[in-house]
Amino acid sequence: MLLGPLLVLFLLGGAAPASAHAALRATDPADGTVLRTAPRALTLTFTESVGLLDGSFRVYGPDGRRLRTGSPGHADGRADTARVTLPGTLGRGTYTVAWRVVSADSHPVSGAFTFSVGAPSPAAAPLATAPEEDPATGALFDLARYTAYGGAVLLIGTAVFLAVCRPPDAAEPVLRRVARTGWWLLLAATAALLLLRAPYEAGEGPSAALDPDGLARTLRTRPGLALVARLALLGAVAVLCRRPRALRTAGPVLAVALALTWASAEHASAGPQVPVAMASAVLHLLAAAVWLGGLVCLLTLLHPGRAVPAAVPARFSRLALACVAVLAVTGVYQSWRGLGSWASLTGTAYGRILLAKLAAVVLLLTAAALSRGWAARLAMPADAVPEEHPEPEPEPELTTAGVRPQRAATTHGPTALRRSVVAETLIGVLVLVITTVLTTTLPGRAEAEAASGAPATAGALPAASVTRVPFAVGAARGTVQVTLTPGRTGDNAVEAVVYGPDGGFATVPELRISFTLPDRQLGPLDARVTDRGGYWAADAVTLPLPGTWTMKVTVRVSEVDQVSVTRPVPVTP
Repeated sequence: MLLGPLLVLFLLGGAAPASAHAALRATDPADGTVLRTAPRALTLTFTESVGLLDGSFRVYGPDGRRLRTGSPGHADGRADTARVTLPGTLGRGTYTVAWRVVSADSHPVSGAFTFSVGAPSPAAAPLATAPEEDPATGALFDLARYTAYGGAVLLIGTAVFLAVCRPPDAAEPVLRRVARTGWWLLLAATAALLLLRAPYEAGEGPSAALDPDGLARTLRTRPGLALVARLALLGAVAVLCRRPRALRTAGPVLAVALALTWASAEHASAGPQVPVAMASAVLHLLAAAVWLGGLVCLLTLLHPGRAVPAAVPARFSRLALACVAVLAVTGVYQSWRGLGSWASLTGTAYGRILLAKLAAVVLLLTAAALSRGWAARLAMPADAVPEEHPEPEPEPELTTAGVRPQRAATTHGPTALRRSVVAETLIGVLVLVITTVLTTTLPGRAEAEAASGAPATAGALPAASVTRVPFAVGAARGTVQVTLTPGRTGDNAVEAVVYGPDGGFATVPELRISFTLPDRQLGPLDARVTDRGGYWAADAVTLPLPGTWTMKVTVRVSEVDQVSVTRPVPVTP
């Protein structure tokens, strides 16, 4: 029952790192670059391997029209890159690239950047790009994904509970119904994931799940093959259930194989130390399933009015301790793999959310310790039995009335045990909620690697300074991308593009940008940007001295709602 610590700290460490999306490390041409000559291809480099879609690239010219590009592929055979060829001739002006790929953890990631040929466009036409992701498809896919985890927990956890904890024969039919529920949940969720995979990757609506071409494309991918393998394994489980002896022999192999269908299609299969990471992910998932599934079984058996031998929770307590050891080791390893450094623990969103999980661990440990304490007390005999006693006393049983034979110290033991197990379960749900937030958060290691990547600027005019400024006011959220060209002392051109929360272009009624040099008490200098029809710009802002300037971006989204955000901007001599 102390598996709690591990669950909170690292539960779904097989799933939390699995939620670690690929991050864009560099683009060629670099974002905001002004090129002397048109590039022949676009290349994106990521922090881990990525899968490509038919529509992975959408390139728009200065007039807002989409260009005809080649088929996307990997550069030089490297799985962590994406490349697409461009038309033979590109005119002067600014080009916008919208991209969407599938990271190794099976989650799609997307973004956009711009580059210019000859000179930036004096004005840009607004672009009507497709949404990044259909909300209905995303919600259904997430529901199916977590239902699959729940089904695996019930199926694997119940099977191990029956084999190791040895509940009374009268309880087996009830527990077998729990296992069957898990089997059906896992089967239904896996089928849904297989059908929704294609529209989820492409950002299309749920109706696209019925497209045969999409399903055929899914069956050629690693996640699709893993889902098909999972369906086949569930079929094998159903057949072997009719032969209990065969199931007992093949059960451990089937459990490991089921866990591999997650590890082989998610984050453990990419990045550093793949063999170790996959083994760790399998052990982590199995340990979590044994603990959580066993906890459900224990709650089922501790139903009011049902007698349970005290040895059953005692055996489960020892089993949970073994799970704790496995979860602790694999959880620490997977957290290190996701964070990469101690600095990422407090310096990244991933690390701060992980700290929130650590706080939840304290609560879970308390509940788990209480459960283990009551299980140990109830497993003790009612009275000390002398060695010369001719016959052993019968094994005590737990009922809602107490333990037979009763002891004054443990009369209310079964009720207290049930309450502590309920508390442990509720706190475990809290941990899972925090974990779901981690599944949409870029891991600290990937964030640091992406930040350290230097964009390629070969063949470019003086590089521009590009700063992305996230903002949030009321229900409005987005990012302002500010390009300062050339980012040196003297006159600089300022260009600002507003992106919505989905990464698409957005419009705001007012945008103001100013610059201050605190060290010299200079400023604020108002850039006086104006709306140029799709983006905001100022032709010349004079920054007379080098140093780290403070750029203040004020975004007004309505008549009464506005927000100001500051960012440091280096200006070189």
